[in-house]
Amino acid sequence: MEQTTAAGQVPYIQGRFAERIGGSGFGLGTEIYKFEKIKRAKREATARHPGVELIDLGVGEPDEGADPLVVEALAREAGKRENRFYADNGIAEFKAAAAKYLRDVFGVDGIDPETEVNHAIGAKSALSILPLAFINPGDVTIMPTPCYPVLATHTKYLGGEIAWLPIHEGNRFLPDLDSLSPDVLKRAKLLYLNYPNNPTGASATREFFEKVVDFARKHEIIVVHDAAYAGLVFDGARPLSFLSVPGAKDVGVEIHSLSKSHNMTGWRIGFVAGNPLVVKAFATVKDNCDSGQFIAIQKAAIEALAHPEITRRTAEKYSRRHEMLASVLREAGFRAAKPQGSFFLYTEAPIAVEGGPEFPTAEDFSQFLIKEKLISTVPWDDAGRYIRFSVTFEAKDEADERRVMDEIRRRLSDCRFIFR
Repeated sequence: MEQTTAAGQVPYIQGRFAERIGGSGFGLGTEIYKFEKIKRAKREATARHPGVELIDLGVGEPDEGADPLVVEALAREAGKRENRFYADNGIAEFKAAAAKYLRDVFGVDGIDPETEVNHAIGAKSALSILPLAFINPGDVTIMPTPCYPVLATHTKYLGGEIAWLPIHEGNRFLPDLDSLSPDVLKRAKLLYLNYPNNPTGASATREFFEKVVDFARKHEIIVVHDAAYAGLVFDGARPLSFLSVPGAKDVGVEIHSLSKSHNMTGWRIGFVAGNPLVVKAFATVKDNCDSGQFIAIQKAAIEALAHPEITRRTAEKYSRRHEMLASVLREAGFRAAKPQGSFFLYTEAPIAVEGGPEFPTAEDFSQFLIKEKLISTVPWDDAGRYIRFSVTFEAKDEADERRVMDEIRRRLSDCRFIFR
């Protein structure tokens, strides 16, 4: 009779896991990952201080739901018999709406909906699928650090390697492409970019994208621009698409997501647009990964894309909150500046509190803020010691936003932070 463990597992399963997720050691490690540490610290803080509001400035998704117009469209379409079938690689109406959105909002002309657009079940899904179309063992994906890591994770799953390019204030949070070695450039297939950027909030310039096009063409590299926050820019700036730069469509694709731009995070809908051969490769692999997003969601997304004012209103709210938060943080001694886009504010963490604890890492400081001040943030120690604040905290209205900011100011007021 086959033996089982106390948990009811057959013992041989422990030796059957793929090396990409840890091999025979899968599930046996004791390392606690960053976001799990944050969750545990939040539970500890709220248990120690019952009744005290935990101000969560670490949330990486919108605080509002989808616009009523979009919800109504979903309700209207969900019950229609013709929408119940597999969507496969998407409906033509959604592709057309995506091409029109790129033209109207970003000034991108000449996108063929049929051959240069394909829907995705969110940007994360698109980023996980693209390496399957290009990466063989030993191939390289170029990634900025810090960054959203999904493309890197799947590159490594496939036996590829990552060339990390640190981004920091000194280079305006833009990767130094000229720093890559000849060996990396020879083996590189993909270059990941993300602007406005998570976690830094930095925006790219048209001049930078022009350099990227020349770089990609020279070294025969495919550009994957994650434009999840592209519409969320401030102070009169026009949203910038990589595809709006001459030659960009020749060298890569751009991924758009309605999660952040239209407050549709859980709906899981986005699209890949650009180079027709890359889009075709994406569609070919995708066809073997999923059966497409529910057609009613695609039709609701068409309604959303037709209303860019939804994104503009959201950007105005984030802009207002960023100004208040940056001001509060500067009062507390941080060198905080309002970002150019996204809902993230990224600033250097202090090394200590005068007469109090020291913070060897940004993670140590983040834990202090949660446990002692009941303010949750996300630490980044990838390229320096930084803290990411998000302005997607819960607030009923502008008066409530000011109340939250006043409370943050009060909680930080008894600390004299020391910076390098």
